[in-house]
Amino acid sequence: MEDRRDLVILGGGLVGMTLALAAARAGIASHVIDKADPATLTAEGADGRASAISTASWNLFANIGLGDRLAPLGCPIDAIAVTDGMKPGRLDFRPAPEDGSLGRMFSNRDLRLALFEAARRESAIAWHTRAEPVARDRGPHGVAVTLDDGRVLGGSLLVAAEGRQSPTRDEAGFTPARWDYRHRAFVTALVHEKPHDNVAWEIFYPAGPFALLPLLDDAQGRHRSALVWTVAERDANGVSALSDTAFLSEVAQRMHGVFGAIELAAPRMSYPLNFHHSGRLVAERLAVIGDAAHGMHPIAGQGLNLGLRDVGALVEVLSEGMRLGLEPGDAQLLARYERWRSLDTFSVMAATDGINRLFGIPGRLPSAVRRLGMAMIQRTPPLKRFFLDEARGVSGRLPQLLRG
Repeated sequence: MEDRRDLVILGGGLVGMTLALAAARAGIASHVIDKADPATLTAEGADGRASAISTASWNLFANIGLGDRLAPLGCPIDAIAVTDGMKPGRLDFRPAPEDGSLGRMFSNRDLRLALFEAARRESAIAWHTRAEPVARDRGPHGVAVTLDDGRVLGGSLLVAAEGRQSPTRDEAGFTPARWDYRHRAFVTALVHEKPHDNVAWEIFYPAGPFALLPLLDDAQGRHRSALVWTVAERDANGVSALSDTAFLSEVAQRMHGVFGAIELAAPRMSYPLNFHHSGRLVAERLAVIGDAAHGMHPIAGQGLNLGLRDVGALVEVLSEGMRLGLEPGDAQLLARYERWRSLDTFSVMAATDGINRLFGIPGRLPSAVRRLGMAMIQRTPPLKRFFLDEARGVSGRLPQLLRG
């Protein structure tokens, strides 16, 4: 017998589970299907990555009841320093006191733990872990997903939140625009001698951006930051082969002593960087969200935040439609979601891609031009305000869940 709910969400990661919780707050029940084991995902040391959560995304977490659980675990980002290879002409972004911080840094593990704990307590969420979909069926009257153990889970709307390699998106015939940056991001955490003062650093080198993102001090009171170091793919094997001591030496050279002496505080991880953007976000009884819809360069830390904006928009569209008597899979509602999200995701991704390419041009003249542009922004308050609002995620039309 088919077990039917409003939504069938494929993928129980950060975006998929946030959708399930946000939907539950709006009275929308869901199945969440994930092939991973939550215990493995949240094991100590399994994922050393951290995410920058914008002001708007923080509002979403607070509005779905996670604020008290997460607040002590996040490090505020009070300012961002942007430099071209640490040359003169630094650009500083610092919001006015009444605007609060630019966002907060959380370890991915802490985010997962909070989401998973809340999901276990929520009766509107049926969470199916270590489950592999073997068939996805969509039709005029609903959707059905058959799992590898024979169970059939039904609903009104299928949501693909499986990440960049989404089989549901591909099966639907969506053909995202793609390209490979031929870069690899090395990610870890550092302990450092000097405090970071809640400042995030984005240091641009021709080989790729080098980001230092503030984390809370550890249990011993040591200062910590997350590191995202981008290198050309041709150099990636060499960087991977470095000993921890040699790796730290390379990192220290690029930091120019800004935080003093450094040590590794987490395992080193790496992943290739590429771009993909789906021009289509919906089909019959199907919506695509998060990295299944758009994958971007981590240069501005907007990837997860874009996915959370997808969540807010989809929940708002569905809940308003259901109040009018429409079902979640109604084509009118899905078309509205697609119109709302298409322009925003495209503009953010195009801007991020453009910045990455601009700072990747080597040579003294391009560097001088970039620094001249940064100096102009530094001296033009309306321009700085525009970039601040973009960083905080509060520009454009925001879903209700992402408002303060």
